[in-house]
Amino acid sequence: MEGPRSCWAALEDKAQRRITALQAEIAQAGQLLETLYASRTRLLVLYDEYRTQLQNRTEQVGMQEAMNQRQFMSQLQTLHNRVEADIERTLAHQEMLQASLRTADTERLKMKTLRENAQALHNKELARLEQRAMDVLGVQQYNRKAA
Repeated sequence: MEGPRSCWAALEDKAQRRITALQAEIAQAGQLLETLYASRTRLLVLYDEYRTQLQNRTEQVGMQEAMNQRQFMSQLQTLHNRVEADIERTLAHQEMLQASLRTADTERLKMKTLRENAQALHNKELARLEQRAMDVLGVQQYNRKAA
């Protein structure tokens, strides 16, 4: 008798590969978030430094220099807004990946259960056939002794 259907094991392996790929994507998104958080912190510190500088030196700087500093601060704010948008997109992407990971894990567990059930049925059938063969042998031995 041939073994249990190997399709369940193949499908379980496929689901496991999907889980591994999703975990790698989640890790990448986590690294990206760390980078974005660090960028946001640097931008906020830089913005605060320039704002403090501008407040402390308003009387000492000329009109053009003050306008340049304000323009630079505006650019920093624009960059900060972009980083915030990137953070939001990355968080949403990470949540979507987490949901996909849960789905893939459920699928893997389903395939594992089906594989285990198929193996149990196969083992049960093997035991039944073995018992049948033993019964046939027992009857043959009994018939030989009786003859």
